[in-house]
Amino acid sequence: MLRSQTFLSTWSQERSMKWLVLLGLVAFSECIFKIPLRRVKTMRKTLSGKNMLNNFLKEHPYKLSQISLRGSNLTTLPLRNIWDIFYIGTITIGTPPQEFQVVFDTASSDLWVPSIVCNSSTCSTHVRFRHRQSSTFRLTNKTFGITYGSGRMKGVVVHDTVRIGDLVSTDQPFGLSVAEYGFEGRRFDGVLGLNYPNISFSKAIPIFDKLKNEGAISEPVFAFYLSKDKQKGSVVMFGGVDHRYYKGELNWVPLIRAGDWSVHVDRITMKGEVIGCSDGCTAMVDTGSSNIQGPGRVIDNIHKLIGATPRGSKHYVSCSAVNALPSIIFTINGINYPVPAPAYVLKDFTGNCYTTFKEKRVRRSTEFWILGEAFLRLYFSVFDRGNDRIGLAPAV
Repeated sequence: MLRSQTFLSTWSQERSMKWLVLLGLVAFSECIFKIPLRRVKTMRKTLSGKNMLNNFLKEHPYKLSQISLRGSNLTTLPLRNIWDIFYIGTITIGTPPQEFQVVFDTASSDLWVPSIVCNSSTCSTHVRFRHRQSSTFRLTNKTFGITYGSGRMKGVVVHDTVRIGDLVSTDQPFGLSVAEYGFEGRRFDGVLGLNYPNISFSKAIPIFDKLKNEGAISEPVFAFYLSKDKQKGSVVMFGGVDHRYYKGELNWVPLIRAGDWSVHVDRITMKGEVIGCSDGCTAMVDTGSSNIQGPGRVIDNIHKLIGATPRGSKHYVSCSAVNALPSIIFTINGINYPVPAPAYVLKDFTGNCYTTFKEKRVRRSTEFWILGEAFLRLYFSVFDRGNDRIGLAPAV
């Protein structure tokens, strides 16, 4: 039985029943300010941005702000690269603010962090939200659960003030976990979902949609630069695009359908031969996954072609042979996106090299792939909710 009932019971003893009354979301008119960027060590000068940006703006039906060093309408939040497995950023919740490290995830739509009443072993190793210390906290009687590829949680929907950099969402609905499974050893406290609201498990309005609806961001877009640097350089940006993070022009890819960050892939090739997606397929662009995932038969064939051998849950290759391994090319909307071996092979804690290709077990009638961080470290990505499309360009 969901342990949120215990949470509800405990909370009702501490606060009056007025906290259980559903109120309308409080509108706000926060201005957006640019917060300092962490220096990107690998950043280098790109082509003259003026013509590139002019072409970009012609393509775009609304004006994307040109970013300057001194001021902009863009909010940029630094992310930390944790072992090339996931990227985390700091948000705050409550009044006064309590800090949490979260994964910004384009494959899910819910924001949640652990509750102080969660006694799962996973919760005890992470920062837990202390609702009694927040003067703006509000409880509901709604419960929900989410199952991810690496774990699952059960929680209750609550409301409070949430801040992403200088973006502020008052009375934001989000989840407090009362039970978590499978997240042991993870260095993030919770998840901030950036997918469409129709796939929300809590049925609460996602924070990006609330900010968008209230005009808190200048354009309904967000973007990711995932640095290869182990600690610094990675960012997520809201409300516009900073062209300094990519080379050339953004190539726009329409979504298969509004409501999911999935695109059509033409084919997947290696050494000029089609190795997957021969009749076209679907791929989700997923900032919350470290791997490139696909059907088991195709992944097995890739491992065979590059000489990878299974060991536990991973497939390993000789580190000395990585530079000689072939690139794998994803052709999307007529554009080739090569993924060279140094991008799809990582080192584990013992110094051995393993591939980021992983079988995706999913019941679908058509071939389905996940393009995770191994792909996104190579390509700057823009998620355009206003036009239901994704922009991709080589990252600097």
